Amino acid sequence: MTDVTTTAATSDGRAHLLAVEHLSKAFGSVQAIKDVSLNVGASEVMCLLGDNGAGKSTLIKMLAGVYHPDTGTYTVEGEPVSFSSPRDALNHGIATVYQDLAMIPLMSITRNFFLGSEPTRGLGPFRTFDLAKADGIVRQELGQMGISIRDTSQPVGTMSGGERQSVAIARAVYFGAKVLILDEPTSALGVKQAGVVLKYVVQAKQRGCGVIFITHNPHHAWLVGDRFTILNRGQSLGTYTKKVLAATLPEFAAPAGDQITLEELVSMMAGGRELVELSHELEQFGGGEAAAAAEVQKEAGV
Repeated sequence: MTDVTTTAATSDGRAHLLAVEHLSKAFGSVQAIKDVSLNVGASEVMCLLGDNGAGKSTLIKMLAGVYHPDTGTYTVEGEPVSFSSPRDALNHGIATVYQDLAMIPLMSITRNFFLGSEPTRGLGPFRTFDLAKADGIVRQELGQMGISIRDTSQPVGTMSGGERQSVAIARAVYFGAKVLILDEPTSALGVKQAGVVLKYVVQAKQRGCGVIFITHNPHHAWLVGDRFTILNRGQSLGTYTKKVLAATLPEFAAPAGDQITLEELVSMMAGGRELVELSHELEQFGGGEAAAAAEVQKEAGV
């Protein structure tokens, strides 16, 4: 397991694009996040994984400036910062693409791309939206991401989920995102559309962005991730890098060292320890119950 609290820079000596240490957040008596640390460097995909209720949404809202943590520190490229709002985070190059994408279905691709930041021509009260310039920028930016569109006036609502995600990613990169936070970008997509989004995640990485990829799907994370932080009930279970060779886990066990296999990642995500304990309890009843428990473990990768 990698101790991110003591890692002030990347392996090549550069400061992380974004690093947070010992973040905690409580809502009344509910401790949503407790002592979580993570970081991401340039041209890196950091995957943040956790089941429903693990605290992923609360953590990314703290990273994006929506919530202010009760305790903890932020650094952007080695400089201590404090975000007072999402706009403040965006001014520091931290862009977040939420599941709802913040797009208006009945408006065109170009209009959505520049929503709130439209290029204009003319002076003073006579300024108008420079549609030709905007269309040219949209085609260029989407083209650099490997996205080919027929008509920039096409309503966003007519696009597939994967295509809308790609437009949101390209928009964030164009407006200067150094760190791109993606909130469950593949959760509502089919296999083919999810593959399209994962391809654009890699494209953003290749353009020098640091990507924080939030998901509860370990298979998607494994395809694009460089490092993996796993959340469980608001606490970090550790940060790991890939270990390609598969390991056999007769019982649940935390990964040894700072590397993890896909099987171990799936097991930790699925609550492997809890499933093992449950199977032992069900074995007392024998027969079909034990078989059902074994099947649950098999599907979870335990």
